Amino acid sequence: MIELNVTILFASVVAGATPIVLAALGETITEKSGLINLSLDGSILLSAMAAFAVAYETNSVLTGYFSGALVGAMVAMVVAVFGIYLGQNQVAVGFVLTLMARDLAYFIGNPYSRLPGPQILPHPIPLLNKIPFLGDVLLNHNLPVYFSLILIFVCWWYIYRTSMGLKLRSVGEQPRAAYARGINPQKLQLFYAICGGLLVGIAGATFSLSTKPGWGRPQGAEGTGWIALALVIFGGWHPLKAAAGAYLFSFLQVIGIYFQEWIPSVPSQVFQVAPFPLMIFTLLIMSFAQKESVLIWAEGKTRIKSLLNFFSGMAPSALGKPYRPD
Repeated sequence: MIELNVTILFASVVAGATPIVLAALGETITEKSGLINLSLDGSILLSAMAAFAVAYETNSVLTGYFSGALVGAMVAMVVAVFGIYLGQNQVAVGFVLTLMARDLAYFIGNPYSRLPGPQILPHPIPLLNKIPFLGDVLLNHNLPVYFSLILIFVCWWYIYRTSMGLKLRSVGEQPRAAYARGINPQKLQLFYAICGGLLVGIAGATFSLSTKPGWGRPQGAEGTGWIALALVIFGGWHPLKAAAGAYLFSFLQVIGIYFQEWIPSVPSQVFQVAPFPLMIFTLLIMSFAQKESVLIWAEGKTRIKSLLNFFSGMAPSALGKPYRPD
């Protein structure tokens, strides 16, 4: 029976969650501005393919990351232009784009399938990585992992502690009121859609250049975009909660590997798919926690109300509703 090493377990969780954290934060920013981008899954695959192909041809991981980020931004910009300026259904446009981007990724990336290529190397932080437990779990990784950890708090600070973050939230909640205050909701939504797309593109690049180096079919990144979209809801459109959901999902994936060794009689496919229904179950709990009858019942029950507040979260009022200046 395999022995559970807690330090290795949590270090694997932090490393494995990085692409999901980046994608979830990117979509949180986008949806906070009132725009829905359902192209995440295909965008991540296309970005992963582009990043690996460019890094393979140039032998430069940095160039690969730039390419992946650019692809993610371009896909998000298409969704934004069609949804914001042309008034098309954002859900339909995003869904079509995710299918098209996925097929493009496998078609264009076919020559690079199963080829060994460059990948980003670990960069332990000197001295700090020697701290017991925390050093191995948080400070013994590569640059994308550190970037994702810092970005969680940067996003929270930007959205809730800056004037630009206030404008971002106002556009997602009341674009007409924001317009009356001199803010152009359409330009701001386009800007944050591109910012979110950049992070989604970096998430794809992280998959093919770090988390699961290489390109192939099927690619390990499949399904990540849908999970990131679910985590935005799970997190109540709050970056800290969305990131917590990403680490929870990564934990379920990693612990499933141990369970395969502990319980060999159970098919391995059960543990591979288990995180997905568990996330759906969590979303059901969230929906239940937001019911008015449950909130009324929780009045006066401090601990229960605190738990319900953690799971609760309201979508931006103008989410998915393109604003048209009068």
